Amino acid sequence: MPFKVNNYLLIDNDSEFSRQFTEHYFGQADTENPSTLVIAGINTRQLVKLMFDELIKDYCYCDFNNEISVSELASYLHEHHDIAGVLFNQTDYLLADDKQRFIFNSLHSVRFLVSEVDGGYHFEPVTEQAQNNHLSCQTDIAETPQNLEALNEKLNS
Repeated sequence: MPFKVNNYLLIDNDSEFSRQFTEHYFGQADTENPSTLVIAGINTRQLVKLMFDELIKDYCYCDFNNEISVSELASYLHEHHDIAGVLFNQTDYLLADDKQRFIFNSLHSVRFLVSEVDGGYHFEPVTEQAQNNHLSCQTDIAETPQNLEALNEKLNS
């Protein structure tokens, strides 16, 4: 059974890999099943091209060496998307230093390493422990003041 990449966040550290990956999954324009993949990275020019080509649903600038930038990404994703997990290029993840891996493992509890194989891609779950903190996009920690105001309105009505 093929892996479904719906509602995942793809970390763009290698623009060539991201392009090939998104073309593989969403290359045939399908108006009934458009891409639900969200991508984050520093190469906004590449990210805009992927969105223009309808290979991704949304993109967000994120400098993964900067915790403030990652925290802003987490808040944005929590507010605007229901991310099912995070996809990393296996090579980029394995070459990351300890600080970078901490950030990667903080993004979401569901994480997969993606590697290219003949005719497609292989997905392997990340076995390192996930961190639940201000960099996580699936937790209440990532809530913004707008989320909290809406929650208060619901509770008070």
